[in-house]
Order: sequence, then C-alpha cells, then structure tokens
Amino acid sequence: MNDGDGTPAEAGRGRRFGPLGTALVIVPTYNEAENIKAIVARVREAVPQAHVLVADDNSPDGTGKLADELAAEDDHVQVLHRKGKEGLGAAYLAGFRWGLEHGYGVLIEMDADGSHQPEELPRLLTALKGADLVLGSRWVPGGRVVNWPKSREFISRGGSMYSRLALDLPLRDVTGGYRAFRRETLEGLGLDEVSSQGYCFQVDLARRAIKAGYHVVEVPITFVERELGDSKMSRDILVEALWRVTTWGVGERVGKVLGRDRQPHRAADEPTGVPAEASVDEPVGDAPGAKPVEESAEKPVGGPAEKPAEKPAEPGGTSAQAPDENT
Repeated sequence: MNDGDGTPAEAGRGRRFGPLGTALVIVPTYNEAENIKAIVARVREAVPQAHVLVADDNSPDGTGKLADELAAEDDHVQVLHRKGKEGLGAAYLAGFRWGLEHGYGVLIEMDADGSHQPEELPRLLTALKGADLVLGSRWVPGGRVVNWPKSREFISRGGSMYSRLALDLPLRDVTGGYRAFRRETLEGLGLDEVSSQGYCFQVDLARRAIKAGYHVVEVPITFVERELGDSKMSRDILVEALWRVTTWGVGERVGKVLGRDRQPHRAADEPTGVPAEASVDEPVGDAPGAKPVEESAEKPVGGPAEKPAEKPAEPGGTSAQAPDENT
C-alpha cells in the first residue's frame, strides 16, 4: 500500500483489526425516482449480505414511495423518511445515526445515481479489513472518471488539491463520496459537531479521521457521470466548501502556532487488541442469530438489522492507497 504521495506506507502493518460485522449502504435521495430501483438492485447483487438504507428527503417525484415498495419486498432494504430537503450531509448524518443505533458494523456512503458503482463495493470492503476508513478514489493510479466535462474534472481535482494543501491531508481524493467506515471510526469522529454539507461534508469527515489518527486507505474506483436525473451540485455548495476549508486551514495553523493542537495522532502500530483472522474472501453481511434493535425516532420501513460487531480498541495510523486489483 502507498500513502497519498506514492511512498510506501507502514501504518496499517502491525495493526490488528476486528471483524467488520454487517454492512449498511446508505443511499441519500431527492428526486431519484428514475434511479432508485436500479441502484438498490445492483447493491443487492454485488453484496447480497449487505443491507440498504434509503434516506429520502421527501422527494416530490415519489422516490420515497418507490423505496417503500422495495422495502416491502426485501427485508434487506429499509427506508428513512425525512421531512424535507436538508442537504447531503444532513441525510448522511441521519443515516449514520440510524445505522449505529441499529447495530451495523460497517456504514457505507453511496450516491443514488449510479456514479458510485456497486460492483466495486467488494473492493472497498476487502480494504476495510485492514483499515478504519476506506475512500473510493478517482485520483489515485487506477482510478478514473467517465463522461465528465473537463470543467467538472478541473473543479473536482482542484477542490481535492486545495483541501489537501490547506488542511495538510495525505489524500488524493478528499472530496469523493464513495466511502466505507467502521462503526468505531464514525463513533470517534464527533458527528454531533458536523454541520457541513456537500463537498465540504466529505472533506470534513476525511480531515477528522486523519487528525484523530485513524488509518485511512484509498482504493481506485471508476466514477461514472449520471445518465438519469439532475445533478445536485450547485454554486452554493462550492462556495461553502471553499469558505469552510479555508477557515479550517487557517484555524489549524493558528492553533499550532499557539500550541492548541488538541488532536494528536495515535501510534501507527498501536494494536486494537483484536486479531484479524478473517480471510479477504470472508463475506460482509448478516450476523447469525442477530436480533433487531429498537427503532429510532425517525422511523424506517424495512427489515431487521443486527447487533453491533465486537468493538476493537484504539485506532491509529495515517492514510494509504490500496493496490489496484485490476492491474
């Protein structure tokens, strides 16, 4: 594995990671009626043991109703109905809280429009067996984008580079949204303090993970531009990202000068106390004998979930790039 600069990384070696537990794929939706059935079907085929949570922001086009129909037919599909459109970050935070309350061991971010290909999810889950957080990356060797105009690629590459430099992050794709978290990682990120949205939400979680000392791995993915529906990207999202990243960067530098850096890195080789004996082919999904957990206030529709997996102790490390399995 390599870090963001392409140099060998030793952070994940010597660490002992616990079992993953059941995976929950969180799919935020707003007016995705044309895409929701196809993306759920692809997820269920790619990783049959995984569960899917559709977090719908009261879509006017009936996306929530279609998701309810899918949940009625498949106990691996749940629906979280939200009051209205509050942004990508808020939808993911609600999905994270629901997944943690219902005992899932892995929580995954995935777009509803097919740009994050479910067929690549097994690669992320395999890498997560030796990491705290895995990022699907467009900008590491083996990663690429399909059907993007050069202007969009320039904005994305530029946003990642600016975030990397401003926040001193050893990551190539800071703004990408195809991610797999261990539950222990999310529990350690201070989600109650996160208020950012869009691009900025993804940057915020990445910087929190790195600053907290978690071992973050990037794996190459192919990002495919949506074919149906409208993109949710807007000028306001870009402006928020630029403003917040700049504010965070200045704040961190001022804090270091004043000796207020309160987020020291943990030792890269600090063991979690749980041996990682599972093979890379071990399925990630249903926990045998698991029972459903009491539902939260935002009531979902769908099948049962599982108890949380055994929690490893302290995480540690830095970022790394997993090898491209297709090369």
